[in-house]
Amino acid sequence: MADQQVAAQGNGDDGLGYEQARDALLEVVRQLEAGGVPLEESLALWERGEQLAKVCQRWLDGARARLDAALAAEEGDTDSAGA
Repeated sequence: MADQQVAAQGNGDDGLGYEQARDALLEVVRQLEAGGVPLEESLALWERGEQLAKVCQRWLDGARARLDAALAAEEGDTDSAGA
């Protein structure tokens, strides 16, 4: 039953916000570090952790792109103001 619960949690990760994905990833890590989990469930947890890490990375990549774009726009405004 625990395997089914872990597998069910893996669905729909793309709709998670960064904080939700990060918190879920921390919980997965906590469970894995605690040990005492059967091999199949450990593998399912690890796979879920990989999915959550990808969601977090996409959020961070998007935030970096937005920051870069804002900085580039600010530089463009500064360059045109000085001309």
